[in-house]
Amino acid sequence: MKNIKILVLDVDGTLTDQKIYVDDKDNSFKAFNVKDGFILVNWLKLGGEVAILTGKKSNIVERRAKELGIKYVIQGSKNKTQDLKNLLDKLNITFENTAYMGDDLNDLGVMKNAALSGCPKDSVQEVLEISNFVSTKNGGNGAVREFLEYIMKNNGMWEKLLEKYLNE
Repeated sequence: MKNIKILVLDVDGTLTDQKIYVDDKDNSFKAFNVKDGFILVNWLKLGGEVAILTGKKSNIVERRAKELGIKYVIQGSKNKTQDLKNLLDKLNITFENTAYMGDDLNDLGVMKNAALSGCPKDSVQEVLEISNFVSTKNGGNGAVREFLEYIMKNNGMWEKLLEKYLNE
């Protein structure tokens, strides 16, 4: 896990709880977990990269990524593996340096190629079967936090994070 340089995340069902709320005025709403956001910000501060890779398009996702400082957002993806490969090539990063978390069938190809794959516990069976890490939490309920803590505790970054907050 010391070689993981980038965490790539699906959105619906991973960063959110699989629900999209729609009102009668054509507004859509998604809920994001604050603890997921907190650990993502800290991963970035410690030198990790984060990318969002999703099949849907949403202004909400752009806004959340901006709030967290996530620079790489790919929306409307029809082929997640190819779209991620294109991004990794631009960043001079390989799949061997990539951790990916997703929850549904359209994540399988990327998960198969990533060095480390994770998923929320409420993912589809096919994703659960190929994941290196299965969270004890559902998507949108801290699964991303748990996955990133797992990575950080196994690559030495967790101690740096604890030291930072203990010494404030």
